[in-house]
Amino acid sequence: MLSKTYTKYIQSLHHKKFRDADNVFIAEGSKVVMELLQSSIFSCQQVLGLQQWLQQNEMLIRKTYSGRLQAIDNFELEKISALSTPNQVLAVFKKAKKNTSDPKGKITLVLDTIQDPGNLGTIIRIADWFGVPSIICSENCTDIYNPKVVQSTMGSLGRVNVNYTNITDWLKKNSGIQIYAAALNGKNVHHLKGLTEAMIVIGNESKGISAEVMELCTEKITIPKNGQAESLNAAVAAGIILSHMVA
Repeated sequence: MLSKTYTKYIQSLHHKKFRDADNVFIAEGSKVVMELLQSSIFSCQQVLGLQQWLQQNEMLIRKTYSGRLQAIDNFELEKISALSTPNQVLAVFKKAKKNTSDPKGKITLVLDTIQDPGNLGTIIRIADWFGVPSIICSENCTDIYNPKVVQSTMGSLGRVNVNYTNITDWLKKNSGIQIYAAALNGKNVHHLKGLTEAMIVIGNESKGISAEVMELCTEKITIPKNGQAESLNAAVAAGIILSHMVA
């Protein structure tokens, strides 16, 4: 049985300031937890799950985690979960070390003020699908350790290196690499195929790419439209662009 103190501690990790204070985050659900347990990016601090789930998965868990397995009941899981429908297991992980990787010789996504947790999580998942190893986020992007972001990645967070920095400074530092800006008035993305080195900037859901970041981009790219929609969801745009540029 979980103590009131520990229950409140897990609940506090739903909020960024407490995650930052302890440098940890929570992941929920069988798929997400098992994927992150196998990741080299994160180390697990605690696994809390329904008794039946722990028994069914203990052998696989023990391949990468040797700590305590805490059995809890449905009522306790509901109290500590950030999900509307709790899903069998919750784990506490240590955050990844900051590592703004070198963009040379690879495709890097650069996100300028992405605010929606679902969008950010889906973009991370899309990057994983297309083999994009790194994402650079502006400092005012939503937190990748927000429970909604973690859930939306479906475990891809454990395979994509995501870091926050001042992206204008970072782009200036790496100006020798082609920087493509997703925009409404640029080169047709269909004409860009098989890139192996580039930085692709995706802007804010409503405002797009900021003026100071746009100035640093070497070329604008556009997804051509045939219908009447004014814009595309940021994650959808990222997926379409990557499908043409790196596939």
